[in-house]
Amino acid sequence: MELWFLGTSAGMPVPERNVTSIVLRMSQSGGKFWMFDCGEGTQHQLMRMPFRLTRLEKLFITHLHGDHIFGLPGLLSSRSSLGATEPLDLYGPEGIREFIESALRISGSHLSYTLQIHEIDEGTIYEDETYKVETAKLEHRVDSFGFRVTEHPRSGTLNAELLAEMGIPAGPEYGRLKAGQDVLLEDGRTIHSVDVTGSPLPGRVIVVLGDTKPCRSAVELARDADLLVHEATFGHELVEKAEEYGHSTALQAAQIAQAAGIKWLILTHFSTRYKLGDLVLLEEEARTVFEHTDAALELQPYEIPHAALTSDANE
Repeated sequence: MELWFLGTSAGMPVPERNVTSIVLRMSQSGGKFWMFDCGEGTQHQLMRMPFRLTRLEKLFITHLHGDHIFGLPGLLSSRSSLGATEPLDLYGPEGIREFIESALRISGSHLSYTLQIHEIDEGTIYEDETYKVETAKLEHRVDSFGFRVTEHPRSGTLNAELLAEMGIPAGPEYGRLKAGQDVLLEDGRTIHSVDVTGSPLPGRVIVVLGDTKPCRSAVELARDADLLVHEATFGHELVEKAEEYGHSTALQAAQIAQAAGIKWLILTHFSTRYKLGDLVLLEEEARTVFEHTDAALELQPYEIPHAALTSDANE
């Protein structure tokens, strides 16, 4: 799994940075990806990345401020112009349906695919055999949500060498055993999956928060996550301004990360007052509280490793 930041600027774009949008490349997805927020210019940023808009599968909107949604009508229309036929699920706060339907109607835009709009509340909003997505309300000037993406545990590694020693050749039985199923062989032996597979590999947890000031729901949603994406609109010298506008400082984001017990914090949504070279100062501010912090850079991948694999490699 990888995160790519298409925009990290708050409010409006600046020459070095675009407004908010994040791509999550899923594991073994055949090129499909998810997106969080869609500020103005998002589709132009997407063209500079190794993703095809037609492969966008789910789009999550944290809140309805313009720097998070003004790119939506164009992106949805371009996906249609590129010949997309697979459905697209869009999740967002109440009002997102009116915004999208009005923009498409007034502009005379027609989509070649089914757009399924889900106006969300707190709780589980999506789950399949691989992922679960949960939401919680944050504290901002408008309804703003955070999203917790949990990858379900994966089957442990199949011990093919042991199976060969037991006289079981490669075949369909291997797949069933890896999937956790016990297998009855023609010679009457029962092979138990637990005996020939390693421990299940825990799934990763990624939390992406919308705009927010520090709040308890941010801590609870991010609890024990592998990666937290948190806004850091201001440095802590502007903490009063952050409070006034419903935002967080880099130091406050680090305090949320520490309280939640996460593994990795990535800061984003930086005020336009900060140049690209200033981001290291926000990063350093956060690291005084939470060391494993990075200030997001646009158009570069952030790979999210399995904690279990990382631990094994370090032993």
